[in-house]
Amino acid sequence: MFKKLLILVGIVGVAAVVAKKVKASNDERALWHEATTAPDLR
Repeated sequence: MFKKLLILVGIVGVAAVVAKKVKASNDERALWHEATTAPDLR
């Protein structure tokens, strides 16, 4: 029982780290897109 719980906690931890990295990557890409596109001066 303890081994299964430990494996589950490990999987949840890895998923949290991956989700954090994906969000950071998306945020950085959005920031670069905003910084490098021409302003809309209409």
